[in-house]
Parts: sequence; C-alpha cells; structure tokens
Amino acid sequence: MEIILLEHIDNLGRRGEVVKVAAGYARNYLLPRKLALPVTDGNRRQVERERKLAEVREATEKQAAEAFGAKLASVECVVARRVGEQDTLYGSVTATDIAECLAGQQVDVDKRKIQLAEPIRQLGEFSVPVKVHRDVMAQVVVKVIQEVAEE
Repeated sequence: MEIILLEHIDNLGRRGEVVKVAAGYARNYLLPRKLALPVTDGNRRQVERERKLAEVREATEKQAAEAFGAKLASVECVVARRVGEQDTLYGSVTATDIAECLAGQQVDVDKRKIQLAEPIRQLGEFSVPVKVHRDVMAQVVVKVIQEVAEE
C-alpha cells in the first residue's frame, strides 16, 4: 500500500515522502496515529503545501539545533563517584546522571537524547554524543572523578 508520510519516521522515510508499506502497518498503525495519509490527488496537493512550510520551519530548527550543539560542545560535565580498589566505580554513570549534571549548568537536555551505548564504569574523560536534532549530533565531555570522602 502506498502512503504519504506526515511525520519523519526512522527507517521508513521523511515527512512528505510517498512510501510503500504493508497494508496492515498502514491501516493499524500509521493511519490511526495520523502519521500518514493514503495517496490521493487531494492529499498530494495538501502535503505539497505543508512541505513548503515545513522546509522553512525545518531550516530554522536546524540552525537553532546547531547553535545549541555548539553550546553543548563547550560544556564540560564533571561527575564524582565513589571508587573502590583498582579504581573501579561503585555503580556507574548513566545518561540520567549526565542530564542532571548538564541541568546543573543551565543546559536542559532530555536524557533520551544522550546516546550512551553503555553506562560509564571507570574513571576518566569521555566524549558522549548527544542527538540535538535528527541531523545534528553534539559531543559533550564527561569527566568521571573520584569522590572525596568526608571525614
């Protein structure tokens, strides 16, 4: 079945594209959630009008995302953790910890945007990718240091 996408869907296509999908996928998922429209002449004209507006909006969003990405690249996140013998961490540093650290520096980032393959489990300096926009990735420097014991 051919449909016109109303939203960008990963591994399927971008907004405004005509794609072929299984009839059940379109009927049971895409159409009820208003993610796509069936291919008709009226729908094609409507989507073409919306595409022109969306391209302008997309360009401004991308510029804003690039500016935010540059701001993120200049931020350094320092996380202190308790350390055992042989410099192994008790626990780990997760995307949530990084998001909280950034929030403490007045940089609001959703933890789901932080592309951490696996939690950080050792001391050191790491470059962590953050997906700011679907076309823009920024790198945040995360330093994991030893927590100073209070006596």
